[in-house]
Amino acid sequence: MKNTLGDLNNHLFAQLERLGDEDLTGEELVEEMNRAKSITAVASQIISNGSLVLQAQKVADNFIDASVKMPKMLEG
Repeated sequence: MKNTLGDLNNHLFAQLERLGDEDLTGEELVEEMNRAKSITAVASQIISNGSLVLQAQKVADNFIDASVKMPKMLEG
C-alpha cells in the first residue's frame, strides 16, 4: 500500500463532494456525515504524523550541519 498525501487530498475532496450531494437526506446524510468525521480524524492523524517526520528531519539536518567542521584554510 503506497498512499501519498496527494491521495489523501483526493479522498478529502471526494468526501466533500459526497457531503455536497443535495440528494442525500435523512439517514443517508447522517451516515455520510459520520463517514466524513471518521475520514477527518484519520486524515488529521496522517497529517500530524507527516509533520512530526518533517520536524525530525529538520532537527537531523541541523545536527548534521552543526557537526561539519570547516577546512582549516577557511576558518577565520
